[in-house]
Amino acid sequence: MSTESISDRREHIRSISVTALSALLGVGVAVATLMLAGDWAGDPEAVATDTRGVVLVLTAILAQFILYDFTSIYGEDEFGVKHYLFIVFMTFSFWFLTLGILLTAAFQG
Repeated sequence: MSTESISDRREHIRSISVTALSALLGVGVAVATLMLAGDWAGDPEAVATDTRGVVLVLTAILAQFILYDFTSIYGEDEFGVKHYLFIVFMTFSFWFLTLGILLTAAFQG
């Protein structure tokens, strides 16, 4: 009984950690995309068509795969396709939505 609760707690902390890191990296990469673009308040369309932001988000996604493999956060558990897709979806979604909100706010202001 106590072994199951420790295992369940470990899995819960692991899933929270993976979700939080994916979300924070997505938001951070969106801010970095804006900083890399320069004068984004004057021309939001230029930021939206800049491909360096896509390269940044792909780099963040690959860095997470390497980090999880290096730290062995999954231990003996299988790191399957579902986990890869979750990390890609979360990081890209947070990047895309944060970038869209920031560009809309700059365009309105």
